[in-house]
Amino acid sequence: MLDEQAKKTMLRKIPHGLYVCGVKDGEDVNGFTASWIMQASFKPPLIVNCVKQDSKSHEMIKTSGVFAISFLDAEQKDIAQKFFQPQRRVGNKFDDIEFYIGETGCPILTDSLGYVECQVVGAVEKGDHTVYVGEVIAAGVHREGDSLRLETTGWQYGG
Repeated sequence: MLDEQAKKTMLRKIPHGLYVCGVKDGEDVNGFTASWIMQASFKPPLIVNCVKQDSKSHEMIKTSGVFAISFLDAEQKDIAQKFFQPQRRVGNKFDDIEFYIGETGCPILTDSLGYVECQVVGAVEKGDHTVYVGEVIAAGVHREGDSLRLETTGWQYGG
């Protein structure tokens, strides 16, 4: 039998960064705080991005086939918190956040450490998240700094 508490405890020990994933559908843009992201291949450069299936952003990625990941600085917990909120509840999350549109048409945070832009090349729809596999087609560095990590925020997402 699965020990639910042991499972939760151990899965929460997996380290995660916090990022803002920018998405688009036509002219409509949105963003969300992502934590289940990792590099998956050198050649071609691939990352996996696990996205909650009942979110608007999930549908936007599914429709457009692109997403951008802005890497947050260790001091940008407030931005991560803002992008955790669903768009249907808070409206345009980019109202007071400076951003620009990347090559994919997705929003990229100007005050981030940098970014990667991805073209979706695969997806696995299992459980309550879809594992999107994205090929990195553009990247840039804005500045140096330490990445924001989930463990340093006191928040928990997982288990």
